[in-house]
Amino acid sequence: MARPEGGIDMKIDFSFYNWDLISNFVLKGLYFSLTLTVIATIGGVLFGTVLALMRLSGKKWLDVPATIYVNGMRSIPLVMVILWFFLLVPLITGRPVGAELSATVTFIAFEAAYFSEIMRAGIQSIPRGQVYAGQALGMTYAQNMRLIILPQAFRNMLPVLLTQTIILFQDTSLVYAIGAYDLLKGFVTAGKIYGRPEEAYIMAAILYFVVCFSLSALVKRLQQKIAIIR
Repeated sequence: MARPEGGIDMKIDFSFYNWDLISNFVLKGLYFSLTLTVIATIGGVLFGTVLALMRLSGKKWLDVPATIYVNGMRSIPLVMVILWFFLLVPLITGRPVGAELSATVTFIAFEAAYFSEIMRAGIQSIPRGQVYAGQALGMTYAQNMRLIILPQAFRNMLPVLLTQTIILFQDTSLVYAIGAYDLLKGFVTAGKIYGRPEEAYIMAAILYFVVCFSLSALVKRLQQKIAIIR
């Protein structure tokens, strides 16, 4: 096999990829990436909804800290937040934090800032007349939000929430920086063991594209159905 000067083999060969390699390396990483995406989405939406309600409460002691948190998180690169939590928390607590736990907590805290803005826009999109109608029925603020406003806001913002979830799935590759075994780590590990790092990165990119493109197509169809319902 011809090699360029320096002895580096530039021939691309995917023949070493088989089911045993995928099951031993890739599926483990894919499972963690999907699990992290689901947990971070659920936690981020719940925490983000609380932040949105705090910002819409009209009370400064709730609005100000929520605004500082959201704007602060949205101004910092996610990889820096991941590294800060992973490196600084052990210094403060005196005990190590596992890469998986660190990634989960970081993603929930970070994504909550983005989901908060989505939910805030969804809540503000509900006509004020429906709010007044709930009040006329004798509902409290909490009942009005829980029974009338939030269900409609979730439905209106569902395509945007799912789009953010797709972005979240892509961002899970950043946990590679702290050694968590995600999808990218699985491909990279296989590439190192079999001496095919170029193919590993290419295959990882292809799989990320297939997953994200497929989910984006589903979100687009969902958005069209919601538009018809409206």
